[in-house]
Amino acid sequence: MTQDASKITNGDLAGPLSGLRVLELSDEKGQFCGKLMGDLGADVIKIEPPGGQNTRWVGPFLDDIPHRERSLSFWHYNTSKRGITLNLESAQGSVLFQRLVPSCDIILETFKPGYLESIGLGYEVLSQLNPRLIMCSLTPFGQTGPWKDYLTSDLLHLAGGGQMASSGYDAEDVPDAPPIAPGGGNAWHIAGHYTYMGILAAIYYRDMTGEGQYIDASVHEACALTTEGAIAIYLSTGQVVRRHTGRHASVDYSTKIQMSTKGGGWVNLTRSGSNLTPARLNTLAKWMDEHGMADDLLDEKYKDTAVLQENGIHIAQVLENFCNNMPQEELWEGGQERDFPWGAIRSMDDLMGDAHLQDREFFVEVEHPELGRSFTYPGAAAIYNGSPWRISRRAPLIGEHNQEIYCGELKLSLAELTVLAESGVI
Repeated sequence: MTQDASKITNGDLAGPLSGLRVLELSDEKGQFCGKLMGDLGADVIKIEPPGGQNTRWVGPFLDDIPHRERSLSFWHYNTSKRGITLNLESAQGSVLFQRLVPSCDIILETFKPGYLESIGLGYEVLSQLNPRLIMCSLTPFGQTGPWKDYLTSDLLHLAGGGQMASSGYDAEDVPDAPPIAPGGGNAWHIAGHYTYMGILAAIYYRDMTGEGQYIDASVHEACALTTEGAIAIYLSTGQVVRRHTGRHASVDYSTKIQMSTKGGGWVNLTRSGSNLTPARLNTLAKWMDEHGMADDLLDEKYKDTAVLQENGIHIAQVLENFCNNMPQEELWEGGQERDFPWGAIRSMDDLMGDAHLQDREFFVEVEHPELGRSFTYPGAAAIYNGSPWRISRRAPLIGEHNQEIYCGELKLSLAELTVLAESGVI
């Protein structure tokens, strides 16, 4: 039976990864990748050790009460997943895991290199149970090489990958500033994105050949590939980029793009001062003149591109003064009305009430039935009209789906499930 396309809503459509099953054995390094797949429709089963995964102790916590079920970080990175507990090192746990493998498409794991092989659950063993299996191991430095066993952290990867060397301030703003690390687990996000892309490529390959494969993913290599132009510039010219305040690192000085506004706010001008044409400058100068701040920018001489380029620093200074004396909202909205890609730099409190994000339904409500409440979550970065993104459920409670998976799918009895729990297998 076919459906009338005009009557199909976004909620009626399956996500683009619907039909794929993922067994996720991951900590902070890989849980974002699992979220990406789950929110796009994959059946992601998060397998945690008995008692829960250590990322459940990452704050902040709901109402500032530390608890394994109240981590807001865990909530965010584990949406749309089901959850079971399992001790892989026990003989019974190993058997149960192997029974799950034939029905899955993807295994995502973030253990130390060689760990799964050491307990008899490496790819060679598991692929015998499921030749179409795609297994991805995401580790700090890969499965091989002299650094493979090094301990690591988000901070270390941002330093070793090059992000910190490209992040910081102009010398005149903060003299002798150290490299700056962005917060929020950026290395894990970078690695999660590359892992996700690698898995999708393997799925595409399997669709054509019927063959699964093993993916050796490295957080370090993902970070080293994500420094914008820093590495490419060094490899091609031998030059090292300089850190700049609030904008791309570059070999030479570049025009400032972040400006303070009247009342204490900030706007991002996306290099508008350095990319002006005579016509664009005239548009900007007319607006400045309405507020008595155009200086000499309406002078006929600026119709000459060469003169405009020679006076780049002066134009930037006039623009900065204009920004400093304009309210934030009026400034960025006025810029956009004149086709300048300007935007406000906002706090999370400001974003929560943003009319544009509300109109696009960016923020979504997610039910937490055990608490009798719903909470506001950030939504999708894009609108998928034909293969939607959605948060299908909140993050799983510890072992929430043990009965559903072990009894419903593997056909264990409730008595067997109780014995497994009491013996520490699940």
